[in-house]
Amino acid sequence: MRPDTAHSVVDSAGRRWPVIDGIAFARVSRPELAAEALSRLDAGDAEGALVLLLADQDDWWRGPTADEAALRALLRDRARLSLREAMAHLAWGPVGDYFAHRWSDPTFLAGLALMEAHWTAPRTAFELACGIGQYLRALLQRGVAVAGADVVFAKLWVARHWVAPEAELICLDAAVTPWPVAEDRRFDLVACHDAFYFLEPKRPILDRLRRMAGATGILTIGHVHNREWPNLSAGSAVTAEELSALFPDGIVYDDGDLTRAALERRAPRAAAPEALRGAEAFSVVAGPGAGPARPVTGDLALPPEGAPLRRNPLYRSGEIAWPSERYAREYGPRATYPARATCPERAVAGAATADWAMRRELLDLPERW
Repeated sequence: MRPDTAHSVVDSAGRRWPVIDGIAFARVSRPELAAEALSRLDAGDAEGALVLLLADQDDWWRGPTADEAALRALLRDRARLSLREAMAHLAWGPVGDYFAHRWSDPTFLAGLALMEAHWTAPRTAFELACGIGQYLRALLQRGVAVAGADVVFAKLWVARHWVAPEAELICLDAAVTPWPVAEDRRFDLVACHDAFYFLEPKRPILDRLRRMAGATGILTIGHVHNREWPNLSAGSAVTAEELSALFPDGIVYDDGDLTRAALERRAPRAAAPEALRGAEAFSVVAGPGAGPARPVTGDLALPPEGAPLRRNPLYRSGEIAWPSERYAREYGPRATYPARATCPERAVAGAATADWAMRRELLDLPERW
């Protein structure tokens, strides 16, 4: 892509795409929406264009469409709104709960453990389906230059303003190739966490990710739902055998073992497909740069030393209060933090607080969480 105007870019096919807050909206499946947003931008109506894009969702979405008045209020008040308030304006409902509490989600810890166990001190990283940027933020804190892509523009916009402002971001349809990303661009780390089971067609998308990792990078795919397990989320899940067929060179883990590996400060244990049929979800690492797993001691799974920590906001008056019954059913049985808090309300990341932080009793949250 190359710049066209201050608010647009042009791809290799000559198509113009709108750009707002440094985020190109290049969803090939939404040509009418892109054209209308461009028309408003060309006419000087940046707010109107942004309202249009913030209301767009992915094809799995079954919730309400965000109210235009709420979106305009979000734009007017965004400098003082918290992340949670912003997501409420966007009408994300349970998805907002998921993102607000993702930092203590056991599957988020599993993704950190997966990357840390195969850490190669990457200088650059790309995450497909990055959501609002929690993993991008963790990588940025380690000095990694990050790029993220998602099919929902609003998630990227939230990442820009509340979670990972320094990330390079683009809105695209992973299912439509070629992607509007330079074909020759390579990254030391390529990731897709808690989303690969949504993506189709899997093989072409995986081939594209492998090319981005190149001859030396690694590919980490975290929390892929098992079709033989009664998952609560929608998606296009796979079996352990299907995952192994997609990754003949991969090292496959039970997602739950990755979480336990972080808590126990050990290396995760790879598993054969027949041992994974009862797993809720799988994770896999592949690529030329993927060596044997190392113990997860906190290089990535723990907050950076000196970071301000606060008690997990799921605790109210010292006891867990789930944001919804659905959230409790999905994450409660695998929670790494105790039912009653044992940690102070505020602390600083370091050796003295490491156990609390690894259990996710204490969290490193964005300033305007």
